[in-house]
Amino acid sequence: MTRVHDMGGRYGDGKINPDLGKEDVFKAKWHARALAVTLASGSLKKWNLDMSRHARECLPPKEYATFSYYEKWISALANLLVEKGVINSDKFLNPIIYDHPLSKRKLKAADVSEVLGKGAPTSRKIERAPRFIVGQNVKTKRAENSFISGGHTRLPRYAEKSEGIIEFCHGAHVFPDTHAHNLGEQPEHLYTVSFLSSELWQNPENPGDTVCVDIWESYLEPFDD
Repeated sequence: MTRVHDMGGRYGDGKINPDLGKEDVFKAKWHARALAVTLASGSLKKWNLDMSRHARECLPPKEYATFSYYEKWISALANLLVEKGVINSDKFLNPIIYDHPLSKRKLKAADVSEVLGKGAPTSRKIERAPRFIVGQNVKTKRAENSFISGGHTRLPRYAEKSEGIIEFCHGAHVFPDTHAHNLGEQPEHLYTVSFLSSELWQNPENPGDTVCVDIWESYLEPFDD
């Protein structure tokens, strides 16, 4: 996460109020429809979760900074539908109902609960043993995709080149950096790493706070005090 969507302590964004109270899940009716059509479109099997995340982070910075949450979702979905050849841009301006070749893959209302309940597990079995153990000191590398220049990565920039401690090993999981770009799953071990807030940011309000981040193995290197 190295673009505008990486919002880990940037200047100018203001404070986050954790005590906003109870809010409606959807502030407008179309928000619910935006979520529904995004999830339903996933059943077309033309992209995966990491591709959809990458589509959102590739929105123009000005739009990303000003769009509401579901404006980001629906805009990224529109881009994916065109990019993957599901429809062309003219269809957005002049929508028509027709028998699309992908219609047989549509997500039916009766199947929604089962499909969402099943989810899309990313855990995988690999022969390679974990490189790191719980309690080990590690340091994150630079936040960049080593396969595709400017490509998707799940290491947030605010946590790059920072020292932390391995708290937990989750086993092997699909690697987002390759999965987002049709380079295969290439699973590797995933860890929860803890950092002091003073390690991640200059002059944090609470320097002793701990921040935990889930980090893939290739984002890390050993570090000795």
